[in-house]
Amino acid sequence: MLSLLINNEFSRLRSVLLGIAHSNGPVPSIEDCYDPSSLQHVRSGTYPVEADMSFEMAAVLAVFKKYEVQVFHPSIIENCNQIFVRDIAFVIEDKFIKSNILPERDQEINALESLFKLIPPENIIVFPEECHVEGGDVIVCGKYIFIGVYSAPDYSDYITARTNLNAAKAIQQLFPEKIIKTFELRKSNSDSLENALHLDCCFQPIGLGKALIHSNGFLNRSDYDWLIDFFGKDNVFEVNKEEMTQMICNVFSISDTVVISEQNFTRLNYWLVAQGFTVEKVPYSEISKQGGLLRCSTLPLIRD
Repeated sequence: MLSLLINNEFSRLRSVLLGIAHSNGPVPSIEDCYDPSSLQHVRSGTYPVEADMSFEMAAVLAVFKKYEVQVFHPSIIENCNQIFVRDIAFVIEDKFIKSNILPERDQEINALESLFKLIPPENIIVFPEECHVEGGDVIVCGKYIFIGVYSAPDYSDYITARTNLNAAKAIQQLFPEKIIKTFELRKSNSDSLENALHLDCCFQPIGLGKALIHSNGFLNRSDYDWLIDFFGKDNVFEVNKEEMTQMICNVFSISDTVVISEQNFTRLNYWLVAQGFTVEKVPYSEISKQGGLLRCSTLPLIRD
């Protein structure tokens, strides 16, 4: 059995679910794109091909092997994009929470049946249907759980709006001792410069008290200011719009001093090293064209 344990984003990683790019399916039609980044690359003919994405994911797998991390994968569903496992579930403390995701992606959770057999059934949580949530919007930070939401009346107009206040309330009920802090995210179905698909697209805490933040990802300036006050301005790497669309906030921590980052994030990687981090650089620019990066394609199961 797996003894799930997640209390933050950066304690030493011991076990993780990593997505797969095998049998990824054809290039989606414009009508089937779920985010503006994918839409842009379908229109321009630059949508990533399976071989390139498989190569990039193999580079991440090699880093996990280097650090002796136990790795699980979904079983393969033919012609299905199964890269972004963070969308379909997330772990808080010892609870494995299934996301209420877009109906078109329901089958992806069924590919985790072998993993579910290792988790006590009482620790697998399914929220009511009205609680919309995806793992990219949920960030555990000690006694806090940060949740990206969109609560405006036009919620249903945005395919990029993935998490609602009902889910935040359900998470609070499940973890009454935690402090839930919600952040209203900026949404656009067509402009990647004006869309924070998930909270981890515009914010992520890493080790050593540091964080990566893009101010325009938040609808309310007060949410951004709260995070700056929480971490301290000197501990924050400020991300610009173009960097946000490249998913520069979406790195992944193996420990409080080791971060996996895209090899072309030159400005960020230099800053990380200057702050005392070891940076494991991998190619991931093709996967980023689908609006996700390293945190999106990983689901931590156990951290020290």
